[in-house]
Amino acid sequence: MLSMKKIFGRLFVTLCAVLCCIVALSGSAVVQPQELYLGGFPAGFVLETTTVEVVGMCDVMTESGLKSPARDGGIKTGDIIKKINNKEVTSSEEVTEMLSAKGLKRADVCVERGGEEILLSIVPVKDITTGKMRVGVLVRDSLSGVGTVTYIDKTNNKFGSLGHPVTDASGKITRINGGTLYGCIIYDAKKGVRGTPGELKGAFENNKIIGSAALNSKSGVFGKLSENCDLSGLTRIEKGDIDSVTPGKAVIYSTVASNKTECYDISIVKVDKNNKDNRNFVIKIEDDDLISKTGGIVQGMSGSPIVQNGKLIGAVTHVFINDPTRGYGISVENMMNAY
Repeated sequence: MLSMKKIFGRLFVTLCAVLCCIVALSGSAVVQPQELYLGGFPAGFVLETTTVEVVGMCDVMTESGLKSPARDGGIKTGDIIKKINNKEVTSSEEVTEMLSAKGLKRADVCVERGGEEILLSIVPVKDITTGKMRVGVLVRDSLSGVGTVTYIDKTNNKFGSLGHPVTDASGKITRINGGTLYGCIIYDAKKGVRGTPGELKGAFENNKIIGSAALNSKSGVFGKLSENCDLSGLTRIEKGDIDSVTPGKAVIYSTVASNKTECYDISIVKVDKNNKDNRNFVIKIEDDDLISKTGGIVQGMSGSPIVQNGKLIGAVTHVFINDPTRGYGISVENMMNAY
């Protein structure tokens, strides 16, 4: 027979082994390997904003001829409509409804212009073609454009794109109320030259939704991936650490012609881990093929992933106006920490 001391000793060892197994099993259930996929493909961005911007004015056909109450009342293109008759507005539908209300004789419109709020008095007129009251103002509550998706993280069903914020005319980050990313076909590229940035021209595929936008931040536009988004053509990739990035050879992935994502040679000129503007890399396009197609970095390439030593380290964000072959990039860590 075993002594009581030996029995308790063996029980203790067995209990420790069981506890270790439980900890290991629970840890494996929680910690999952990251499913990161390389982007580099274009997307059509439609972002719903929380503000209503005046984008133009038009004349209204009245019984006494053409009139433009908005213009006459002092509204200007670029104004942000904040309130109408002391009621806040956040959509173009609200503006249209309030300014065309039956029996409306005057509208006190509060607009933001140059950082200041201005109160204007607008007198609507009756449009003889529709019978409704109108002021002749064209507004929008959404923004659209072409950009590049940097990565897709299937671990949490998220995507990251652009690498920089969408801003208004004053450079302020535009607050969004959601949005949609569509598939996009690049059909032309305007080459960038010294002093004039180039541009990718794309057509939205309205029947192909990539995901829904949730955040517009200083690190890019982020959101949730669509459930039926096809990832079969994408490449799995490991996230790189900015501390391991060195000046020298790297590549970017971008779609600038024939709607095909391709790899292009670049060099990393400078690494700045703690740059407060997320300008963590200075890059230079070294690929003659890309330079012949676009002149270098152009609008629409923002978000093109940067890869060094087989790892995703960041994304292209800006171009140097006086040298389209050079630009800035953000680290992927800053992007992934944002959302």
